[in-house]
Amino acid sequence: MTIYIDADGCPVVNETIRIAVDHHLPCILLCDSAHIFEREGATTITVSKGADSVDFALVNLVQPGDIVITQDYGLAAMCLARRALPLHQNGMRYTADNIDALLLQRHTARKIRRAGGRMHGSKKRTPAEDAAFEQALIELTEAQ
Repeated sequence: MTIYIDADGCPVVNETIRIAVDHHLPCILLCDSAHIFEREGATTITVSKGADSVDFALVNLVQPGDIVITQDYGLAAMCLARRALPLHQNGMRYTADNIDALLLQRHTARKIRRAGGRMHGSKKRTPAEDAAFEQALIELTEAQ
């Protein structure tokens, strides 16, 4: 089992690496050339800047049973198709039962924005969200 992190804009990189090291699991950060990460305890793969370049690189690497940390519903759907275990940065597991509704939500929000509507931005991250993420990741690593 490997843990992959869609690292561009991910607020739980350090927490994920710490848990991966604690569980003796390889951890790979993927980012594009606009966001270069180097962290002890993880390997970094930097891909060229471009729409979805990180997503496609990650999907090409992931194997069944690997864990993928992402907030991108489209990437999560592709990872589910590869039988990986995608996890949102707030601790929500993406599953076959919830991915269609999440993709529809994303599509609807995009339509509203294209029509000139405004969506509320993300709220400030809370310690409770960090704790929920860490608990969910630990459960995933220990269940495998």
